[in-house]
Amino acid sequence: MLNYFLVFLGGGFGSVCRYGIAHLLSNFKMTFPLATLIANIISCLILGYLVGLSLKTETGHYHRFLLMTGFCGGFSTFSTFSSETFLLFQQGETLHAFVNILLSLILCLICIYLGFKIVE
Repeated sequence: MLNYFLVFLGGGFGSVCRYGIAHLLSNFKMTFPLATLIANIISCLILGYLVGLSLKTETGHYHRFLLMTGFCGGFSTFSTFSSETFLLFQQGETLHAFVNILLSLILCLICIYLGFKIVE
């Protein structure tokens, strides 16, 4: 039962952080979904670091539930990325949609890698 609470707590905090980024960027009128991209990039960097750390050192499983599953799961958002990309296509912003897909995929993979490398 504690694991569920840790995921709940971490996920709530991650979601609030993601909302904070969106709120900070809301004053800028952009077609491109930059807030989601930033949240996903930061989350991948954190997740890469935490996964690398857990593979290298003896870490408790509670931090996995709180930080990896909870915080990173609440902070990153594949569903919002998908929805925003779909809307870009629907609004005729095809170039922005493809740029979003490519940047999200490439930058998030690089951040997972960098997170791993930070631990080394």
